[in-house]
Amino acid sequence: MSGTERIVYEKGITMAVHDHPHRGRGFRLPSFRRARRDSSEPAVSDRADTHTARDYSFASLRLLTGFVFLWAFLDKTFGFGYATPSGKGWIDDGSPTKGFLNGVSAGPMESTFHSWAGDAWADWLFMLGLLCIGAALVSGIALRLAALAGTAMMVLMWVAEWPPAKHLSDGGASMSTNPLVEYHVIYAVALIALAAADAGDTLGAGRLWVRLPLVRRNGWLR
Repeated sequence: MSGTERIVYEKGITMAVHDHPHRGRGFRLPSFRRARRDSSEPAVSDRADTHTARDYSFASLRLLTGFVFLWAFLDKTFGFGYATPSGKGWIDDGSPTKGFLNGVSAGPMESTFHSWAGDAWADWLFMLGLLCIGAALVSGIALRLAALAGTAMMVLMWVAEWPPAKHLSDGGASMSTNPLVEYHVIYAVALIALAAADAGDTLGAGRLWVRLPLVRRNGWLR
């Protein structure tokens, strides 16, 4: 092969190599690796929608739970005629704890609760707990403190009702529907979940609360 023929031959190979990708644009095999990745990873909009739905679900639970505590406080204070009869509210010199604690009829703290019934310190502590926990939940601030105080309150009320008992101290049936899990336990778990999920950031003042210097320095105030 002469020098001129060799040059022409090498140029032909070079052109063929450079032209190959252009000729291949008409038909390409699908990228299965890309397809698998795309199918396994949710789109950004899907993740955002899921995140938003979760936030609003927790916010709704927070507001409803807060209303439960605030309603109990208001009803016991003013005697709306529901759980507290009219004219027997706290402002009418009624005791928010006397009826409930005197009604304890089972459990290891029965006599202790009877001795607390109607005491001023018990009334004030109970009512302030209802008010502060309810206000914290509705506003979305100090949820960790609310969860701590609310869980302590629910534990005491659970012990007062003592669901494990089949019979009361007078021998009658306790009518307990579940020996371990009842609504006080559900409320306690809900309070802890709301604090863990920072549920005050949505439909609440949680984001503003955590920006306060005092809260920044003390995470337990969040």
